[in-house]
Amino acid sequence: GALFTTLLFAEGTVWVKDINTAFEQAEKEQKTVMVLVEGKHCRWCKKMKHRTLGDENVQKKLQSYIAVKVMREDEDAVKDLPIIHGVPSIFFMTPEKEVIESVVGYFNVEDFLSYISDVEKKISKTQSN
Repeated sequence: GALFTTLLFAEGTVWVKDINTAFEQAEKEQKTVMVLVEGKHCRWCKKMKHRTLGDENVQKKLQSYIAVKVMREDEDAVKDLPIIHGVPSIFFMTPEKEVIESVVGYFNVEDFLSYISDVEKKISKTQSN
């Protein structure tokens, strides 16, 4: 089973290579950026990436976002982000780098899906204004 998940994960969420590219792309495509902040020795980050973000239903949801991973230790990458209180942290941000919603810690698939639904409600509110 493990191999299958990794393959699925590799094909599913397309991670943009760096945070600046992510925001440039978001601006072009008028999309929301999802930033995953990881730590070097953070096993919950790995679990979050493989279990939750590797889930098929989660990946379907994330196709409409620009996804990018950054390391908490990478000062350059995190300088435009809000204060990081722990890892994994996830920020949903506008192309203008405003935070729509953020969350800290490990989420299982079910909780993460309901969290994305909340994010989507917020996004549609801001877009209809």
